[in-house]
Amino acid sequence: MILTEIKALKGLESSLGVDFDKAIELILSVKGKVVITGIGKSGHIGRKIAASLASTGTPSFFLHPSEAIHGDLGMLSKEDLVLAIANSGETSEIISLLPFIKEEKIPLLSISSKPHSTLAQQSTIHLNMGEFEEACPLNLAPTTSSMLTLAIGDALTVSLMHGKGINEANFAKLHPGGNIGKRLNDTVEDVMKKEDLPLALETATMAEVIYKINSGRCGLAIIGNEDEVNGIITDGDLRRAINNSKEDFFNLKAVDVMTKTPKYISKSTKLIDAKNVMNSKKITSLLVGTSKQLDGIIQLHDITI
Repeated sequence: MILTEIKALKGLESSLGVDFDKAIELILSVKGKVVITGIGKSGHIGRKIAASLASTGTPSFFLHPSEAIHGDLGMLSKEDLVLAIANSGETSEIISLLPFIKEEKIPLLSISSKPHSTLAQQSTIHLNMGEFEEACPLNLAPTTSSMLTLAIGDALTVSLMHGKGINEANFAKLHPGGNIGKRLNDTVEDVMKKEDLPLALETATMAEVIYKINSGRCGLAIIGNEDEVNGIITDGDLRRAINNSKEDFFNLKAVDVMTKTPKYISKSTKLIDAKNVMNSKKITSLLVGTSKQLDGIIQLHDITI
């Protein structure tokens, strides 16, 4: 079953062709909403596509074709675009909508596997799923066709995000809740350690520094105070100092070992950005604030997104 669907997906790229680019341009030109319709499994996939589009900056909703011909056609406006999904391109409930769509001069984008079908021929743009076999052993139940429709919907969604310039800030406005909201909206201040910071003087001995690192449980000691940070000593700094000084290690002072230019980040920085900074610099901790105003410490393991 999986191999059958993989084969169909590989053929999808060539079957879409330039019509996919035209579809993106058409949707971007629409002033209203993308109204998606389909029945059966196509309807289920259509609902998912509508939800994906709406959540990524393209206003969209699902319109059930049977409800549409019993009054819900009033939901459509001339500024909208209809995306109709029907594998055969001959689904009666979908075909019954075409006269109204044509009369109102509403752009029609369709997805089917039959480029010569009634639906395809009456569409402004038709996206062809190409030739394939349903993964169903009877070659009847919508399986491969549903997967191909979903793939086209995801491709439309992602392409439109690029076309509209959707970034994390835009996305965050549409996803204030759940894990996505947490990823995009929570800031460093929400999780940073700001009490009992592991502070040590420049004159502190290595034994005192090691005690601060262990008791602070941050993997580092901050040399200075909250109003003037002079440097930091990490586990890595200790290992290098031991390797370089050998038996003289415990005669060293904090000022002899510390890194004088620690990395800082603002407490208003989004957590996802702080995580990216630490990963890019291959470090696990950042000081929050500035050398003249220490607000706290944030560590990579504090960021659970």
